[in-house]
Amino acid sequence: MSDYEQGYDYEFEDTQKDKYLTFSVEKGNYGIEIQYVTEIIGLQKITEVPNQPNCLSGVINLRGQIIPTMDVRRRFNMPELDYDDRTCIIVLEVHDLSVGIIVDRVLEVMNIDEAHMSPPPAIMDNTENRYVKGIGQIDNEVVIIISSEDMMTGEELDLLKKIN
Repeated sequence: MSDYEQGYDYEFEDTQKDKYLTFSVEKGNYGIEIQYVTEIIGLQKITEVPNQPNCLSGVINLRGQIIPTMDVRRRFNMPELDYDDRTCIIVLEVHDLSVGIIVDRVLEVMNIDEAHMSPPPAIMDNTENRYVKGIGQIDNEVVIIISSEDMMTGEELDLLKKIN
């Protein structure tokens, strides 16, 4: 009996399952689920918005759409560096909002299946690290998996909804 005769529908197969866009910030490698990524763009002029949380850099105009941007270095409490020609903005669709995250380098799309994922260590179990979803292991490389849905607090999301 064929798959078709058994009623298996290939259209509903999740082709984005276990796929992560990896990027680097400082000396660490991070990954974000590819399903949230809408595009990757080079750094653009960022307009600061007064009285915004520190991790938010401002907004960009992307083809007529105003996109708030978050500096991942600030979110991770890392030292700020000048942006360079490898600095990128990853545009995400999160909570029905478009948000750009600024990263040092975009690396590649990796397939990290559940067998190679571990929960975050207990030392990361605090509100400052709420966005760490897990730890991926590929060969000898470690990729910290970020939850795009948890990168922003409720207050930050409310602010972004006003901007967006």
